[in-house]
Amino acid sequence: MNAELDGTIGAILKVYADRAGVILSACDGDQPGVQMNLYRFVKSIGVTPLLCGNIKGLQDPYRNPTTQEGFAKKWGQKAHMVTSFADGTKISFEQAIVANAIGMKVAKRGMLGYDFKGHVDEMTGMYDVDQLKKLGGIVDYVVGAKPGPGVFVFGTHDDPKQQHYLNLYKLGEGPLYSFYTPYHLCHFEVPLSVARVVLFGDAVMAPLGAPQVEVVTTAKIDLKAGETLDGIGFYMTYGQCDNADVTQAQNLLPMGLAEGCRLKRDVAKDQVLTYDDVELPEGRLCDKLRAEQNAYFEVAKPMVAVG
Repeated sequence: MNAELDGTIGAILKVYADRAGVILSACDGDQPGVQMNLYRFVKSIGVTPLLCGNIKGLQDPYRNPTTQEGFAKKWGQKAHMVTSFADGTKISFEQAIVANAIGMKVAKRGMLGYDFKGHVDEMTGMYDVDQLKKLGGIVDYVVGAKPGPGVFVFGTHDDPKQQHYLNLYKLGEGPLYSFYTPYHLCHFEVPLSVARVVLFGDAVMAPLGAPQVEVVTTAKIDLKAGETLDGIGFYMTYGQCDNADVTQAQNLLPMGLAEGCRLKRDVAKDQVLTYDDVELPEGRLCDKLRAEQNAYFEVAKPMVAVG
């Protein structure tokens, strides 16, 4: 249940797991696992999934542990953890690992992230189906929609007869059809994941191969040369999704590696950081594994969607 780890070096950890003959798996109960289960269901009935989505109640990239302190105390949580929910970093990692388990992309840096107060069923006309198909499907999120919290999958069907029956069964006229799960129950569902892995050798979710979507470091405030970056959910940075071909071409700094990096130059608020902007701390295992991952997947391998 560590999307930040999975979204940074999950692909190479999957390589190591396969070599060792063990199973690397995400969990049921977290939104990524719930999306993956819904994705499998939608695909299993013959509908082609084109969007995997996450429903949020709040998205403000400038939240910090001070602004979130009251909420954290109310629910017995750590302020930096709930900040990572509010500032969009957590959902970026969650949607990245869903994309990497399916072979999907994002429509743009940061995802589309519509504000919508109705039900997700009413959103099917808001997306360009041709764009979704061209990208091989996308991951995304929506703020304020019902049912919250929940996840959703939009899919399409090319057969006129099946389109007729989807309409008959109250899913509308298409071309996108909406499926959703109105809850995620965290630790209550984790035993299901253990059973799946132990009894059936079935991972809830794991990377397919080369990363398709990454989470990049973005300045939450104006940053100054000489400063050392703090961690996820703190005061200095937030994470945004971007497609891996973009992050590699632009040498962008992964959010999962940002903590402890020393700035070599000023970086303006909302600017994404590159490796050239920072000095990495010496001797970190995460940097070694990330470099190994980049080298291993230098030539992206063909992606095969999960059946």
